[in-house]
Amino acid sequence: MPENPEQVCADADVALRALVDVTNNETTLLRAGKLVEASELAAEKAELAQKYVGLARSIQANAAEIKKQAPHLLQKLQQGQTALATQMAENLRVLATAKSLTEEIVSSVANQLGQSSQTAAYGNTGRGTAGQAASVKGVSINTTL
Repeated sequence: MPENPEQVCADADVALRALVDVTNNETTLLRAGKLVEASELAAEKAELAQKYVGLARSIQANAAEIKKQAPHLLQKLQQGQTALATQMAENLRVLATAKSLTEEIVSSVANQLGQSSQTAAYGNTGRGTAGQAASVKGVSINTTL
């Protein structure tokens, strides 16, 4: 643990607040249907999360000492963690909705393209054959969101 637990807690608080802000920005972009812009925040979000987890581990390992020296800092971090948990829950709901909607749209387009590519043919009775409409082959879905 560095000599100054207040600085470690302050650094963790800055990382935590930045993580909340990035997650909020991502959620806002997803709600607006700006999937590409939202995906561009992934690297920053991962970096902030990694930084915060490292600082949180250091704080957790020395919690007794920090609690003696600066209990107000631990309380502030707990409030920040509550804000992060709330924001992440909302973010996950929006991500799940965006993913589901995207998959539904791609599937619908594939089915429509499959129907339009069917050959019109007549059977031995002079009537059109009712073929099964199949999805277009080769449609892929990026599931990284």
